Amino acid sequence: MDELVDIILDYVRREYTDYAIMINGEWGSGKTYFWENKVRNKIESLELNGKQYKTIYMSLYGISNLEEISKKLFMETTQMMNKSLKKYMETNPGATIPEYAKTGLDMANLFGVNQLNEKLDYANLFNIEDKVLCFDDLERANVDVIDVLGYINNFVEHDHIKTIIICNEKELANKLKNSNVEMKTFIATYILDKEGKFGTDAILEKPMVDLIQDKVEYIFDKANDYERIKEKLIGETFEYIPEFSYIINGLLMRYESNKELMRFLRENTPIIVSTFNKTGTRNLRILKHALNDFEKIYENVKKANENISNEILQSLLIFTIAISFEIKAGKVTKNKFVDISSNEEYKIILTASNKTKDNTQFYLKEFDNNYYFNTKYVYRFFKFVEIYVRTRIFDMRVFTREMADIDKTTKKSGTLGYERILSEEYWRIPDEDFDKVIYNTLELVRSGKLELINYVKLFIYFNYFHTKGLLREDISSIKNQFMAGMNLASVNAEYYPDANEYLSDFAGVETYADVDEVIAYFTIINGQLKEKAYKENAEELISLITKKPESFLNVLVNDYSQEPILAYCDPEIVFEKLLKIPNPDLVLFTQIVSDRINNKELYKEEYKCYKVLKQKIDKYIKGKVKNVKLVLLDDLSQVIPETKSKKV
Repeated sequence: MDELVDIILDYVRREYTDYAIMINGEWGSGKTYFWENKVRNKIESLELNGKQYKTIYMSLYGISNLEEISKKLFMETTQMMNKSLKKYMETNPGATIPEYAKTGLDMANLFGVNQLNEKLDYANLFNIEDKVLCFDDLERANVDVIDVLGYINNFVEHDHIKTIIICNEKELANKLKNSNVEMKTFIATYILDKEGKFGTDAILEKPMVDLIQDKVEYIFDKANDYERIKEKLIGETFEYIPEFSYIINGLLMRYESNKELMRFLRENTPIIVSTFNKTGTRNLRILKHALNDFEKIYENVKKANENISNEILQSLLIFTIAISFEIKAGKVTKNKFVDISSNEEYKIILTASNKTKDNTQFYLKEFDNNYYFNTKYVYRFFKFVEIYVRTRIFDMRVFTREMADIDKTTKKSGTLGYERILSEEYWRIPDEDFDKVIYNTLELVRSGKLELINYVKLFIYFNYFHTKGLLREDISSIKNQFMAGMNLASVNAEYYPDANEYLSDFAGVETYADVDEVIAYFTIINGQLKEKAYKENAEELISLITKKPESFLNVLVNDYSQEPILAYCDPEIVFEKLLKIPNPDLVLFTQIVSDRINNKELYKEEYKCYKVLKQKIDKYIKGKVKNVKLVLLDDLSQVIPETKSKKV
């Protein structure tokens, strides 16, 4: 981000320019915030050739004619601006002209502030030689974009005014393409009919829909017009990629007056960033609204239960951000969540989604896998939050019922157990409860009933407690209990594909030999579980080759594009099944194998499978009279290198 600031300042410092620069980025990604907080003040601190530059920021949102732009520039620069308006502008840096002031100008016209009864030409009334112009929201103007850029070009090319344009080119392209669709389609259809393309004897070289679309693009090629004027006007376009840590820090500053909330948000910034990244957007505006909603949620929750667990608050934070993006970013229709009444029902639906093809249930499973995958949270759905985000109504009846349910569930799960160590700061545990928490946790550790990953996390805490003198038992004895418990837990455990990332929360904890030993032991067990899981998955994958070849190829491409699943497949069985699949599917399989071989990491893992497969193919086709199947098998053999060390 600092590099982009330097580039903009270099542009402003140049003595002569005849082009503007463009900052392109998604809606809500913080482009305007970037201008206001990173760029504007630095430009205004520059003094070049004896001139102190000033900036003029102008949103084009809703602008319906070019005169409105001139009027805004006039208001920003004219010496006629009254003292009240000047004071307003000085105390609100970067503010736009208030509507009352613009209305006042129109009234001045009406009552004679004009020349020879003609309307004022605002474009002739302002001087911007010592200004840097910033035009924002180009794609949201209600004027033809081509006309707006032509207007701006007058400042840039003829007057050499430093000009920065902020926009979302993706939305701009959609706007150019989709404006007046009905009218364009009607005219294109009329012309095609006159050309005899739709007659009874006409032979269509393309489907009718494609013919109409081609004609629309030929007649109304606004996109090309835009590219031409952009090439003339814009010297450089820069992609704005927000520096999330900086921007999120700015978002959190607004909660400084609420010290407790501020501390919670600061401590859980990694959760905010992680959940935001999982939304798949860069819309910081929605994140800002979600955090505002969470402020109200947090205050009500703490008021209802001052000792609410940190785990519940963290899950609330995740859910508030997640559901805000799912609803407000237009990812889903709001009714996806309407019929879910409780966290218990949410969990039942997730379980049922394995056995049904209901689209809503499939969506909820994807939602849960995306935002809560590999997390420890038991409570993952909050009805009062869903209602608040969807309707803006904070339903106190639902809130009270749900808080009672949370309290009941928390007590049932045993808050004096290991959850209090994993989900809360240890200093929150009262002194009189601490020994009991340790005792209960060690009982569970020895029983083998904990999740395998939690053995590592808990031992890191126990090792820390030992260094602080909080444990009476020797750390070596405790370590042996943990490792014995891990052995028992591994019988029913599942492979953790993201174990390293899952343990990253503890990356800052000082490690010791005992901790390293426990982590190493977990890694060995997890590796064994990986082997087991991959072999089971490979068997399922192989079974699809002849039963559902299309599904086999889709799973291989979509689910295992970066996973060496073929290393766990029996190549002889793969070969036998390949003989039975349709030729088109064999062609696709060959292409997939070629792509996987070009991935050096995958090829290294899967080499043995390819080697045997190549040997089986070569032996099978040798001496046979060629047919299409044999030729395709030979093509597959040819894409497999002869040796493991051969460069691919």
